[in-house]
Amino acid sequence: MAKLYQVETKRINEAVKNNIDKFPENFYFELTKDEVEILRSKNSTFKESLKNRKYLPKIFTEQGVYMLATILKSKIATEITLHIIQTFAKLREFAFNYKDIVIKLQEMEKSIQSNQKQTNANTKHIQTAFELLSQILEDTKNTDKNLIGFAR
Repeated sequence: MAKLYQVETKRINEAVKNNIDKFPENFYFELTKDEVEILRSKNSTFKESLKNRKYLPKIFTEQGVYMLATILKSKIATEITLHIIQTFAKLREFAFNYKDIVIKLQEMEKSIQSNQKQTNANTKHIQTAFELLSQILEDTKNTDKNLIGFAR
């Protein structure tokens, strides 16, 4: 997280310690000594970074990452906060559109089931469904490509 926000690790620890009321247990947790040892033994990248730690590493959930961004005073933390807010707005807009599309597909499915003999109507409904699904796929391709954090 320190690298992401371009601050020293001790600034992350200070931010959490000084604002503990803003970090409930579902916002972050600390690795145990055993978990640190597992990381150290299985991943050569972590061997040096975990070697001389005074504190156990903190792991942040999505909410914790956002809260941390609002507390830290770096330029990149401010940018991340803005990106998070913009992403939530896009997700809300997508959810509203998605709900409308699902309702239309359900209506079409009912219509198709009740009018099995109308082959032309069925074909038209299926074509409309594929057009709607294609539009969803196209919309998701056009989303902002500037990812922040880790992509799976």
